[in-house]
Amino acid sequence: MTYGAILFDLFDTLVRFDRSRLPEVQINGRTVRSTAGHLFPILAPYAPGVDLARFFEALIWSWQEAERMRAVDHHEVAAPERFRLLFCHLGLDPTRISSEVVQALLNTHKHYLSQAAEFPPPHRAVLSTLSRRYRLGIVSNFDYAPTAHGILDREGVAGLFQAVVISAEVGWRKPNPIIFEAALRHLSVAPREALFIGDRPDIDVLGAKGVGMDVAWLNPDGEPVPPGIPAPEYEVKALTEIGPLLASGEPGL
Repeated sequence: MTYGAILFDLFDTLVRFDRSRLPEVQINGRTVRSTAGHLFPILAPYAPGVDLARFFEALIWSWQEAERMRAVDHHEVAAPERFRLLFCHLGLDPTRISSEVVQALLNTHKHYLSQAAEFPPPHRAVLSTLSRRYRLGIVSNFDYAPTAHGILDREGVAGLFQAVVISAEVGWRKPNPIIFEAALRHLSVAPREALFIGDRPDIDVLGAKGVGMDVAWLNPDGEPVPPGIPAPEYEVKALTEIGPLLASGEPGL
């Protein structure tokens, strides 16, 4: 198959998230990896009676609640809304928390998440090679677009992509077709002319196949395709297999 564009999932496909890089914090006598220790001092002046342990619990709850809401219809719950959920859970009035405080929380939280995001050097080489022949795009479920764009800028690969579509910007998450269709429009390609590469069968494979794209499932552990998920056209154990896979069908890559 000859493709005009290659699209990628971002996290756990192009970028690896290393939780061990998150800061440590002591919660009720145990050490956990979390941004809570850096976020709590920002909110503490506006949350009398709330201690670090309660704040940590609310931070975890807000993530779980956002995930529950997203699962209903794949609408994105953007990071500012997640913090609004956190405020309400702590009994705080969100309208009394200034936009400056919210932005400080966002910037701090996403700074440490960004520091935990690793872009393996071999992936940069893969992108460089593919960019000579294909238009490249990203379709990512992420609740704060500036962080995703910032990681690409930091790693020096942003210029290799003709389309970077983040769920926080379009309001919809994979596997909803809207986010895939937005990327295809940016790239000016039909679904049948594009290959999507991602690691989640329930999100990446299901969503991309649903709009008519071919899919390469990044499946390092050789897991079977889950029930109810259409079979991808390709399976690879590492992103570095993509170039040879395409070259075998497209001489001259």
